[in-house]
Amino acid sequence: MMEKLLNLPPVMSVHGRDVDTLMSYVHWLMLALFVGWLAYFIYVLWRFRASRNPRADHIGVTGHASTWLEVAVAGVEGVLLIGFAVPLWGKMVTGFPSVEQSTVVRCVAEQFGWNFIYAGPDGKFGRQDFTFVTAENPFGFDPSDPATQDNVAVLNEMYAPVDKPVILHVSSKDVIHSFKVVPLRVCQDCIPGLSIPTHFTPTAQGRYQVICAQLCGNGHAAMASGRVNIVTQEAFDEWIKSKAGSASAAGFE
Repeated sequence: MMEKLLNLPPVMSVHGRDVDTLMSYVHWLMLALFVGWLAYFIYVLWRFRASRNPRADHIGVTGHASTWLEVAVAGVEGVLLIGFAVPLWGKMVTGFPSVEQSTVVRCVAEQFGWNFIYAGPDGKFGRQDFTFVTAENPFGFDPSDPATQDNVAVLNEMYAPVDKPVILHVSSKDVIHSFKVVPLRVCQDCIPGLSIPTHFTPTAQGRYQVICAQLCGNGHAAMASGRVNIVTQEAFDEWIKSKAGSASAAGFE
């Protein structure tokens, strides 16, 4: 019910329900705090009105009710953090699926677009080195490595099969970006010089918008041109075959 009240988009990943549950609990806590503080402020305005208290009382609060309320709020926040947020984070960080049973994708963000790199039909990424980086080979793939020949690199269009884990390694060519797909409940910063892995399992076919959750420059809005296409395994295999070799020459399509 809370998802409808929050107007959240439908969940399209396995872990997304846990994310929504945590957000729902946090919003319930914020609602309780809002109502509680509002009621307290109204009570204070009435209880300490000028007609009843013509002279200020400099003694202050003598009871411990406020202390216990603060302890209760801190306790609820602790339960949300330790009981929900940390386990969810731990599961996402340590519960990576096996590479052999996953679709492995490298995402390199730049001003202003998303580069997606796949191993190609042979399942092997070509060797990369900074010494190979040129305008025609922006990712530095070794042209002499046989595994490079069928690598796939595309701009703004990521493909992945439905109901199969995806391991996504994100990085950046220039400034800090953040890869975010709301229906998949995925959000991961892309930091220059680092390759940061994240994972998710899509549960429904569709075409989902990629947005950048970090202000990355004057063309920040252009980052919303990225798309994640969740298709059948057969359609994904055909797509990979049709794009094989796109990373070995022009860098991306």
